[in-house]
Parts: sequence; structure tokens; C-alpha cells
Amino acid sequence: MRSLFLLFLLTLTLFGADSVAIPTMNFQLAAPNSPEQLVTSLNVIIVLTLLFLAPSMILVMTTFTRFVIVFGFLRQAMGTQQVPPTQLMVMLALVLTFFVMEPVGTKAYEAGIKPYIAQKISYEEAFTKTAEPFKNFMIRNTREKDLALFIRIRKMQNPQNISEVPLSVVIPAFVISELKTAFEIGFLLFLPFLVIDMVVASILMSMGMMMLPPVMISLPFKILIFVLVDGWNLLIGNLIASIK
Repeated sequence: MRSLFLLFLLTLTLFGADSVAIPTMNFQLAAPNSPEQLVTSLNVIIVLTLLFLAPSMILVMTTFTRFVIVFGFLRQAMGTQQVPPTQLMVMLALVLTFFVMEPVGTKAYEAGIKPYIAQKISYEEAFTKTAEPFKNFMIRNTREKDLALFIRIRKMQNPQNISEVPLSVVIPAFVISELKTAFEIGFLLFLPFLVIDMVVASILMSMGMMMLPPVMISLPFKILIFVLVDGWNLLIGNLIASIK
């Protein structure tokens, strides 16, 4: 998947050589002998910084937050404790994130990184064109109310188009929009399982079995119903369909 290598390719192009090559690293403290040596050292620092920030960028610029929160709500609603395991749910959320974001990453690669590697555009233009597909994606999935909140906090004038909205405003607005959407979906997931718990609790109370935990009886019925309606197919299909 080309989107997996998007950040890596972007950082490689920072070296600006005729052929992309990874420079050797020297950890000795010494003054640079030439401006090119100083630029290379600074580029290495930039590469390491971007790699360090890559996990955070995945959290705040993609749909990963929505997926992982909804899966957490699903496990809590079913009452299955640690099934599916947390590692599996996180990996599933990550795989679905790459599936959804692959067209965006491909567009960013074709618009910014590929021409920069071919030395057709400058670094500033490459950064702008690479970030633009992600920016458009985030704005499509951001509520106007959340976007207006951070514009108001920044005391900015109302932007006339998307290009006037900085990433520093789009990213936090996108994150809180994703949180709200994930909580809304989680609430809808809880409702059918809550009904099952209430029905089982009422039956047990009417039978005088008040000491028996209702969760112990309702759990098999929750799993059975979830399997019969093909819950994973419905949930993931509707999650992806909710992304604009």
C-alpha cells in the first residue's frame, strides 16, 4: 500500500540529492565544514522528528480514532470483557484506517511527493500539495460548529475557502468531530444490548432469582444475536459508509 510509505518517502526527499540516498550519521560533535553538511545534518533531525510524530499524526489526521472508540464501545456493550483482545481491536482499527485513507494518501503522493522527487516543484509547494488531500478529507468529516469554535478561539476572520483555513485549526476541529461521531455510534450500539439486559433482568426478578447476575445469562444471547445479524459486517460497513 502506497500510503504506508507516504511519510517515509516524504522524509527521504528532504535530502534533495540527485538520487535519493540515506546519509551516514556521525554522532561526534564538530562544526560543519560546508553549508551542505549542515543542511544534511538538519535533514536527519527532521527525519527523526517526523518518524517520532508519525503515530500521533495517524491518531489526529485519520479515522483511526473513530474506529478504535466504536470497537471499545462494542466490547463494553456486549460485556465480553477482554474478547476480542485489545491488540486485535487496535490492529483492526489500524487496518481499516489504511483501507479508508489509501485513496487520500495516493492522491497526496501523486500531487506533492512524486513531482518533488522528480525535482519539478519546490519543497514548500510539495508540502502544500501533499497536505491538501488530507486537509480536504478532514474538513469533509468536520462539523462546521467545531471548525468555527477554533476559528473563534484563534480570533481569525471567517475564511472564504478551504485554502485559507490552517492545519492548526483543522486538526483539533477534526479530532473533536470524530470523538462526537464515535460516541453517537457507541450510544446506538448500546441500545439493543441494553434491551437484552433489561429483559433478562426482568425475567430473573419475576422468577425470584435476584441473586443471579443478569449479565451471566444475557451474554450468550448477546453473542448469539450479534452473530445471527452478522454484526461485524454491518458495523464495519456502516462505519466506512459514515466517512465522507
